[in-house]
Amino acid sequence: MYKIEVHRPWCKKCGLCIAFCPKQNLEPGEMSYPTAKDPEKCNGCKLCELRCPDFAMYVYEDEESLDESSIASRE
Repeated sequence: MYKIEVHRPWCKKCGLCIAFCPKQNLEPGEMSYPTAKDPEKCNGCKLCELRCPDFAMYVYEDEESLDESSIASRE
């Protein structure tokens, strides 16, 4: 599962991230900042992050959702 964070001081609420989400999973949320409708639907493509002209979007894999088989062994 992926997490989407918005750095509010940089976000100007232009809506480009919402428009470019291929899953149509972003919507205006609290105070019109973009928010995920269903965080589990995010596929981690980072189009919202890449299209944001103000570098206010950050998409990353939630470490809590990683299982042991997806973590490389260092032994």
